[in-house]
Amino acid sequence: MDKLKAMTTFVAIVDQGSLSAAADKLDRSPAAVVRTLAALEQNLGVRLLNRSTRRIALTDEGHEYLQHCRRILTDIQTMEFQLESRRVEPAGKLSITAPVTFGRLHIAPLLNQWLKQNPAMRAELILLDRVVDVIEEGFDLALRIGHLADSSLVARQIGSTPYILCASPAFIEQHGAPSHPQQLSDWPTICFAPSGEVWQFQVDGALWEQPVTPVISANQIDTELAAARDGLGICRVLGYQAQEDLDRGALVPVLTKYNPLPLPVQFVFPHSRLLSSRVRQFLDSVVEPLQKRLNTLSDQG
Repeated sequence: MDKLKAMTTFVAIVDQGSLSAAADKLDRSPAAVVRTLAALEQNLGVRLLNRSTRRIALTDEGHEYLQHCRRILTDIQTMEFQLESRRVEPAGKLSITAPVTFGRLHIAPLLNQWLKQNPAMRAELILLDRVVDVIEEGFDLALRIGHLADSSLVARQIGSTPYILCASPAFIEQHGAPSHPQQLSDWPTICFAPSGEVWQFQVDGALWEQPVTPVISANQIDTELAAARDGLGICRVLGYQAQEDLDRGALVPVLTKYNPLPLPVQFVFPHSRLLSSRVRQFLDSVVEPLQKRLNTLSDQG
């Protein structure tokens, strides 16, 4: 049997959620998909899927085999497009999404430079502070900050970014600087509303969760930082978000020795979508400079 075809069929069934949907995706008949799956299970000597008229469910063996299939197929795709990218000049449209501040500071300048070097390309850069459905919304790439939960996406980690607490010099002069996270229960604070009012720290190597009562909660990072610059309290942001204010002295860091573990920064794209040469070449062009930028920010944080 064609093992590569069988693995591709199996992954498509899982990703699409049914045999018929997988058949549509692969442009094959449902009967052909059923035969391929049956032959694969017979060849392996195990049942990969429990099937009913309404749903399919992975067996324990199916879960394990799925991870191997994804890794093998991704490795093959990566090598094919690495070879393709050496001989094909990128052309067409590249669609990317990223968080607002990170995209403005770090993705946009690199994308602009790449477009200058590749005049046959055009691009769409959508900056949003929410988790975008890459497949449903039709993006080639998404830059994500945080731990990846969606198993239908491939991640290429490029670094990490630390959390940082900061306040204005005037605030520190008036209130002093806290020496322990526990003190924040009695200090003026500023919150990013989507993150809630419990801040995480590392104290003696263990997780410390500290509730705070914010003077103001904001749903935009720029608003949170503006309130901190105006001396309303201590804010908690990711290092890159406050970098401009830290560089010019508008904000200063506090409680740095208690910072929690940094968050991973990664590009993600769907398992089911082959990377075009333009996506591959863009990644090859920007990953290294992004890694250098993130390493610099981490050292400063």
